[in-house]
Amino acid sequence: MKVPGGRSLGSFLTDEEKANKPPITRALLRRIGSYLMPYWKQVVIMMFALLLEAALSLLPSILTGRIVDEGLIGKNLRVLTILILLSVGVILMANLISLIENYINTWISQHIARDMRNQMYRHMQAMSHRFFATKRHGDLITRMTSDINGVQAVMTNTFVNVLSNTIILMIAMVVMYRMNWILATVAILIVPLFSIPTKRVGKSRWRLTRESQLCNDETNEILNETLSVSGQLLVKLFTNEGKEFQKYKQANERIVKLNIREGLTGKWFRVAMNSFASIGPMLIYMIGGLLMMKYNQKLTVGDVTVMVALLGKMYQPLNVLMNLQVDLIRTMALFTRIFEYLDLPIEVRNSPNAVVPTSISGTLIFENVFFHYTKDRTVLKNINFDLKSGRSIAVVGPSGAGKSSLIQLIPRLYDVVSGRILLDGVDLRQIDLSFLRKNIGMVTQDTYLFNGTIRENLLYANDSASESEIMDACRKANLHDFILSLPDAYNTQVGNRGIKLSGGEKQRLSIARVILKDPPILIFDEATSSLDSISENLIQCAMEPLMHRRTSIVIAHRLSTIMAADEILAIDNGSIVERGAHDELVRHDGIYKKLYKTQFRPPFKGT
Repeated sequence: MKVPGGRSLGSFLTDEEKANKPPITRALLRRIGSYLMPYWKQVVIMMFALLLEAALSLLPSILTGRIVDEGLIGKNLRVLTILILLSVGVILMANLISLIENYINTWISQHIARDMRNQMYRHMQAMSHRFFATKRHGDLITRMTSDINGVQAVMTNTFVNVLSNTIILMIAMVVMYRMNWILATVAILIVPLFSIPTKRVGKSRWRLTRESQLCNDETNEILNETLSVSGQLLVKLFTNEGKEFQKYKQANERIVKLNIREGLTGKWFRVAMNSFASIGPMLIYMIGGLLMMKYNQKLTVGDVTVMVALLGKMYQPLNVLMNLQVDLIRTMALFTRIFEYLDLPIEVRNSPNAVVPTSISGTLIFENVFFHYTKDRTVLKNINFDLKSGRSIAVVGPSGAGKSSLIQLIPRLYDVVSGRILLDGVDLRQIDLSFLRKNIGMVTQDTYLFNGTIRENLLYANDSASESEIMDACRKANLHDFILSLPDAYNTQVGNRGIKLSGGEKQRLSIARVILKDPPILIFDEATSSLDSISENLIQCAMEPLMHRRTSIVIAHRLSTIMAADEILAIDNGSIVERGAHDELVRHDGIYKKLYKTQFRPPFKGT
């Protein structure tokens, strides 16, 4: 049995696994079983096939006794031929049934994995922005891929192994005891001895595999960091190609040495096991011979041969069942990790009685809004303001004042802790979540583009947009002429996260995407930050007609953007400390005037 990545499971648990063994409760088993229930018919067929396959797989060994006694010793060619043909037929039938059982088993495991991936992805989509801001991206991907793939590998395999090996052992033991209880007892006592070398070599190989995996993790980290777009740029700028190559080379060398040691451990183990496996049959032959020669028991050569054959059939099943606890614990651990994420509460939920307004004018009202990410630090404190339909507000303040947190409450990326936000007089939490977000357009400083064409990224906002609508949106965003200058025009690939476009081009593409969405409410979060003056002017020209007759909230550090707003809110330490027009606020000796002096006013030029 293997874990994800192809590593064999040893017959022991690591210290970490022992410390974190999940409690195997009835509720957990019922929950796991619920994934099998939709496929109960296939499970029943598979169980019947397993039973038939296990019985047929032992039949040739049982027929061996008659082949020896009646065919060979009895010199009866007809009986010998019939028994051999029957054995061959049984073997072919068992292999055919095994093929059918493997197909059904694979079909069930693949469908269970599919169901779990769909369930996990749907649940992750429903999680709030807080989840993605706090959880490690790699951990989420691991749950979605490695853990579910591991479940696929072990869930039905463990079930099949337990059932088929138990059937084989039971049939073999019944047949052996019916033939001769003394030889059967000797065989039963011999088989557990094989677990001793198995345990020792398993522990050694598991230790080497873990060390090898750590080295693999190290090389993967080097690859992820140095071959990513940003990573390789940093390496080149600081001319550290040679240094990074040496790190990778050394890690790669350690992997080779560990893999060689692991491979040799396996080879020596197989040599020892092959030698030790010969002892069991020799003992059966020895004791069987003594019983036949000294005690006149009704044993035949064929009976002893059957005993030896059945003994060989018992080695693997008993070893599998002895390791069952390890397999079950690791299987439960995988399920527990997956259920841990599936059980995470969904913070931002659609109300059961959610309303879908017939239309939206866009009037926003913040009433006594408080918000925090953690209880020990309040981010927004008693926020009160109203924004009439078609009007615009600029939000300014120092870094960390709570500006971005404020606007993220509007599309309900987070929910308020207390107070409420009203849209056209209705609490946001009572409006259908999908409807709310469809009517809000947001342009952020960190523009995200998918690795596709310009057209594909634009259609993400409105997949039914016509070619003329796409081009019109790009004209309004001052981007159409630039796109036509590209060799592939609208079919140009933008690269990973839009790496092939400049910051200003990505921002204008983001604005064009919002224009195609055509929402009544607009939010600009530092849309012109960190851009040159030409790009800023182009984006400003694209923003102004877009904001016309739309409810708009703008977070900006650029004076030109702020001046275009109908009202300015100055936020400091999570509270609104000033509000009004630019001319009014600069006359007061407050935070806005301070920000204006330090950020907005052009530098003094001496005479």
